[in-house]
Amino acid sequence: MEQRRFSGKGHWYHETQTNHCPDEVLPLVPEAAHVDDRFLLDLALPDEIVTPCESWLTPARALCDLLFPLHVPVNRLHTLSAYDRLSTALTVAQACGVQRLCNHYAALLAPLPGPDSSRESNQRLAQITQYARQLASSPDVIDDKAQRQLDEVGLSTYDIILINQIIGFVGFQARVVAAFQALLGHPVRWLPGHHLPPHAPTDGCTVSDWKPIFAGVELRYATAQQLESLSRWQSVPELRELTPVLCHEPMLLDRTGEILKSLHYGVKKRDVAAPSLPVARALLTCSPDRFSAAQFTPLVDDGIPAAAAIYLLTWGAFCGWLDRLKIALGERS
Repeated sequence: MEQRRFSGKGHWYHETQTNHCPDEVLPLVPEAAHVDDRFLLDLALPDEIVTPCESWLTPARALCDLLFPLHVPVNRLHTLSAYDRLSTALTVAQACGVQRLCNHYAALLAPLPGPDSSRESNQRLAQITQYARQLASSPDVIDDKAQRQLDEVGLSTYDIILINQIIGFVGFQARVVAAFQALLGHPVRWLPGHHLPPHAPTDGCTVSDWKPIFAGVELRYATAQQLESLSRWQSVPELRELTPVLCHEPMLLDRTGEILKSLHYGVKKRDVAAPSLPVARALLTCSPDRFSAAQFTPLVDDGIPAAAAIYLLTWGAFCGWLDRLKIALGERS
């Protein structure tokens, strides 16, 4: 798969067809690959805003390194290459419509060698791309058929858990970056054809009648790290049912749980409640590509300090992440 730049669009599309023209694979913004902060992408934010967020920003940055290393060994159980991962991230960034994020993942992806041009490889990548776009933009369409299609193109349980974590995480990242850009008053840059429909998170990130469709880690075969993660997070209400499945990749689970713990504590400490506005729900679930100062300012005008508003919006973004994991990895009983 190679990226193609379409004139007049101002952002990246990518396709699953092979193209041999070298002039078309140069990154749109090559410098976007080189950032000191891989999560916030070097946004110039005031210390009084960033410092209170460090407890959840630190594991979020760590997840960038865990999910998107530039060199990934693949084997029979872990088949997702660096290219597969970044291609999926770019698909989600495009669906969310956040230009800064599209530039970053496109610039990281462009120099990597793509898969071979066989029919099987093209079909596999096309299926992953379609699934990522659907879960990011229209999660309600994900069903048993979508899961079977991932299995049919050779993804293992480990791959499916990883791909869903990537989709959820990049969607979370998009919403957080959009919120910080809105705080700074950056203009929204709408990307044509990639509007993300609103998707309201469940209250408190919990679904009482949910059950996983993937087997959890078998205790008799679990590693010490898996057992430690299982013990650490299964008592957390928002992660209780997900933990046995996510524990297949314990390092990812640990960082996800740390973000949850920090955000939950931060929202509670600041006594942040949803604003008493008629549009409160829309503000918290607004599509990242439409979120601007026009949506952020009413939160502050309603008496919520800017730092607390960021926590509230980030918590909503995290609930969207967990929602997508539950849609992808389980079903309502």
